[in-house]
Amino acid sequence: MVQVDPRLPAGDTVTRAAGTAGDTARGRTGGTRGKGLSGNSVGLLGSAVIGVSTVAPVYCLTSTLGPTVGEVGLQMPAVFLAGFLPMLLVAFAYRELNKAVPDCGTSFTWSVKAFGPRIGWMCGWGLVIATIIVLSNLAGVATSFFWLLLGELTGSDAIAALDGNKAAHVLTCLAFIALATAVSYRGMTATKGVQYALVGLQLAVLAVFIAMAFSKAGAGDFSGSLRFSTSWLNPFSVQSFSAFTAGLSLSIFMFWGWDACLTVNEETAGSDRTPGRAALLAMVVLIGSYLLTAVAAQMYSGVGTEGPGLGNPDTADNVFAALATPVMGPVLGILLFVAVLASAAASLQTTFIPVARTVLAMSAYEALPPSFARIHPRFCSPGRATVAAGVATGVFYAGMTFLSQNVLVDTIYALGLMICFYYAITAFACAWYFRRELRRSARDLLFKGVFPVLGGVLLTAVFTKTLIDMWNPAYGSGSSVLGVGSVFVIGVGLLLLGFVLMLVMRRRSPAFFRGEVLTRSTPVMVVDE
Repeated sequence: MVQVDPRLPAGDTVTRAAGTAGDTARGRTGGTRGKGLSGNSVGLLGSAVIGVSTVAPVYCLTSTLGPTVGEVGLQMPAVFLAGFLPMLLVAFAYRELNKAVPDCGTSFTWSVKAFGPRIGWMCGWGLVIATIIVLSNLAGVATSFFWLLLGELTGSDAIAALDGNKAAHVLTCLAFIALATAVSYRGMTATKGVQYALVGLQLAVLAVFIAMAFSKAGAGDFSGSLRFSTSWLNPFSVQSFSAFTAGLSLSIFMFWGWDACLTVNEETAGSDRTPGRAALLAMVVLIGSYLLTAVAAQMYSGVGTEGPGLGNPDTADNVFAALATPVMGPVLGILLFVAVLASAAASLQTTFIPVARTVLAMSAYEALPPSFARIHPRFCSPGRATVAAGVATGVFYAGMTFLSQNVLVDTIYALGLMICFYYAITAFACAWYFRRELRRSARDLLFKGVFPVLGGVLLTAVFTKTLIDMWNPAYGSGSSVLGVGSVFVIGVGLLLLGFVLMLVMRRRSPAFFRGEVLTRSTPVMVVDE
């Protein structure tokens, strides 16, 4: 049965499925296509767990608490709140777009629908390359904590020191990437089963850490401990706007990954509504855990530059390694090492979901070579795209490790640029796609127009200011390439690489770039089957 909304003007049409997205308008010119993924494999809880797991809260905290304090000092909790705001506003855009077009291509598909193939292709590239960057960092953190954990368990400093051996580190990292690729290759059933245990473990250990940090801070066990102050929640107390935007870029990185809930929409029961609800649920869990951990760690450690102080540059890239024993003791402290390893490993696995499904969608709509659209006949997963993402991650991490001694810090800063890029495009795409509906009701105006645009403007401002600041070699780790900051080289260089690849694909797939495969449209028709 076809229902046409009489309140909307005639014009372009787009189909929407009542059920899984795999049922949508196969073969219809300009409509979304079924990809062959396994439908109804994930429910609300499973989808939210995937979102939390992809973000990897414990990993994000251990690698970002130190750099954030280095930028904004005591205002770290305020910057976390500030970073949450644009993410929440963009989450509303994702929810509304998913209701209309539940497609695993998410940002790519939606931005093509709103702005056309070129902007859509670059938006998809931003998501793909951001995911490759974070996958490499996740593998690196998992490797570091693997050797640190073995050193703690065996009492051997020599084993723990193997993380500092480049060859051993890179080989171990590649092994983790290969293992995560293999699990993701087996599809959503295998992925979901692993995630419940790993996410539950890391959140439970984090709760113990928070409780013990509060307790020891109150007891004054460490001379640098501080009393909580409401001024920590005031973003206007940050010493400079440059420091605020640098901290905000790190904060935005800490929330990245919640949209993995949306990339499994074609495999989720209630594909048009469940993923959006799961994303908002994941966001609530994340902001709660981040704020509590930030305040607890700051109260216990302070922001000093020595010992366990959060401002110590020697421990900035791995804060929990320095705080595990002082806060939780030698026995329970090992659990924190396990939690970080579990967090990185869990996210390493689930982070293959958005990149593989975005590549799958781009291939299905002829924006990438058709081989990436192949679905494994048994696991119903994008097998070729998953393997390609694993190979790209391994090559990227190995290359960056030997190029820069500070690859972890620099790529995290560059990642913030990529995230702002494709999230902002998606937010603006929401308002433009639904532009004819904004006058229907106050709800439509706010959730389809005002909130997405506001989120896009905030992310664009962060993107622009970060782009200017990262030219300076002092930004990030302090390394440079020919006098230009390495963060700038990494971030801008990868965006330019995407532009070049788009030109190549334009010659190979002219139909997509002429708008003949996936058309620009507005939501005026609904198909119920």
